[in-house]
Amino acid sequence: MFSYFLRRVGALLPVLLVASIVIFSIAWYTPGDPARIILGPEALEADVQKLRDSMGLNDPFWVRYLSWISRVAHGDLGTSYFLNKSVADAIGQNFLPTVQLSVLAIVYALLISIPLGTMAARRRDSLFDHSVAGFTLIGLTFPSFVLSLILVIVFSVWLQWLPVAGYRDPFSDLWGGLRYLVLPALALGTINAAVITRTVRASVLDVLKSEYVDAARSRGVSENRLLFAHVLRNAGLPIITMIGLSFASLVTGAVVAESIFNIPGIGSLLVNAIVRRDYPVLQGVVLFLTCIYLGLNLLVDLLYGLIDPRVRLGAGAK
Repeated sequence: MFSYFLRRVGALLPVLLVASIVIFSIAWYTPGDPARIILGPEALEADVQKLRDSMGLNDPFWVRYLSWISRVAHGDLGTSYFLNKSVADAIGQNFLPTVQLSVLAIVYALLISIPLGTMAARRRDSLFDHSVAGFTLIGLTFPSFVLSLILVIVFSVWLQWLPVAGYRDPFSDLWGGLRYLVLPALALGTINAAVITRTVRASVLDVLKSEYVDAARSRGVSENRLLFAHVLRNAGLPIITMIGLSFASLVTGAVVAESIFNIPGIGSLLVNAIVRRDYPVLQGVVLFLTCIYLGLNLLVDLLYGLIDPRVRLGAGAK
């Protein structure tokens, strides 16, 4: 298992290297001048160029990239141009709300998707199955910002059950904090629930068609025992993959929800960095999110190897 882990980590290193070049290139070619933004539009050109020199903005691309990546390799993501703090500190302060929102959204998505997908597979071609298919189609095609606005209008404006926007830490005020996270979690979780529901239905349906399920039925095994002891267990690998990818997409893609609901998470930090051309924060946040996404994919691969030894043995054979 350890050798399998090393192989998977080794496969991620080139991806991370290429990603770092792409991330730095995006920041490099982003229009705008942070030195001009810091000094203001009426600053003299000589003062702007002097500040650019001190910030290293006039250095060639590869000089700046190698300087940046060498600091990153030592755990230094740089210092924000505008926040008067290190990028690592800024990420640490803004990461918790994003994690709380993502966990709440994925829990909600799983509570919906696994029962819906399983029942739809067991009742294939029924009215219920077609209704679930309609739900997944709407969820896959419905933009999250549109759903967010609908939820705000219904639950905040009309019914006045939940606050429109804002954030309160659930660890200091559980109910008050959850009230602020419910609407963005519903917006993000519903879309991911549609994706996971489709995967659960397809996986369960595939297992239900297998010969050993027919053999178990012929031996008189009850449908409930068959479902929980055999079907869901053997359908778990693709479902685990989709859950891992969905959670990774929630953590890395909560920008829209955090902007709409004014949540001080990683997404808000990223948007502010783009607007102000805060290159160290922009590069650090995107690199951090890339590492999170790759790390969660690595975790899914390791779970694959634990659940099904053929996966790691097959990787070793290759």
